[in-house]
Amino acid sequence: MAARPKERTEGPRKDPVVTLGARVIVVEDDQDVAESLREVLVDGGYLVQSAGTCREARRAFDTGSFEVALVDLQLPDGQGTELAGPLKSSNPDAEMVLLTGHASVESAAEAVRAGASAYLVKPCAATELLATVERSLRQVRLHAEKRDLARRAQMAEKLAAVGTLTAGLSHEIRNPLNAAALQLSVLERRIQKLAPDLQKPLTDPLTLVRDEIRRLDHILEDFLQFARPREFQARPVDLTRLLGNVVDLLQGDAERRHVSLERDFAAVPPVYGEEGLLRQVAMNLALNALEATPEGGQVRLWARGADRHILLGVDDSGPGVPPQLRERIFEPFFTTKASGSGLGLPIVHAIITQHGGTIAVEASPQGGARFVATLPRV
Repeated sequence: MAARPKERTEGPRKDPVVTLGARVIVVEDDQDVAESLREVLVDGGYLVQSAGTCREARRAFDTGSFEVALVDLQLPDGQGTELAGPLKSSNPDAEMVLLTGHASVESAAEAVRAGASAYLVKPCAATELLATVERSLRQVRLHAEKRDLARRAQMAEKLAAVGTLTAGLSHEIRNPLNAAALQLSVLERRIQKLAPDLQKPLTDPLTLVRDEIRRLDHILEDFLQFARPREFQARPVDLTRLLGNVVDLLQGDAERRHVSLERDFAAVPPVYGEEGLLRQVAMNLALNALEATPEGGQVRLWARGADRHILLGVDDSGPGVPPQLRERIFEPFFTTKASGSGLGLPIVHAIITQHGGTIAVEASPQGGARFVATLPRV
């Protein structure tokens, strides 16, 4: 292949925002050609993996994430076009670029039918290869942006529904809840006047009712906070002290669950925000982690300084969040729990966004879920 380092200096510079760290797989049985392709792509800032057969490519698709696949048309165990389906199945937004050493109208038509985004004839110049992969990568980014826009539009509709619903909930539910709680207190005081042996059979059901009223009140509060987030004045917040307080508050809960609650936050620079809201973020994430972690497991709260930001993280050793659900985990009303409002994580997301930060979920070193919030530092 005519792709040597000296050729890479020709042509316009590629956009590092698009290419840097993008994952490309080269499916080519000719080792010399595959190595030349890999050299050019690595030099262009891509992360490259290779496969020599259809079978190896399918295995790589199942275990790895790729944005562009460079696939030879003729492989030892089949046609490269046969890989279009498996590629899209494992990497829905990925694009395929077909390679051939024998250009013809038939092979070009075959590439189009397979859904390839481009078609290259070997040997090709390094500049042509890089330009083609970059164009394909831009298509991948476009697919992701369209999907993200659709998801945001759906979330906006849900937010509008929450706002409408909240107006009624605030009045129609809060007033009866307050009245029920008041009458429950009156009943408890009357029971306390009875003989001690008569009190317990009556107080146990009352405790259950009081807990359920409190749970309903919390759900309503979630609706109100999510639909009408209040304004706040950002000021420096000592995140180390805040996280220490959260661990202290939840230590008893962790012990009852037989879960180890660990702290890993040395002194970090303060962040801009409101302490109460950030405490709510840490509490929600930590409580979710405790609920998801089985007995004998671990939950860890940590914080790190990173350039102009501070990273706040919660790791657990629970079952984790499946990759296919990570994009939806912050949507309003979406929940994997048997009970709950589905607003806990959306509220966390809203608070972090209000603070000018971001939050993401990934796999934790303990094998469960890792939630990482990025917040602006002072």
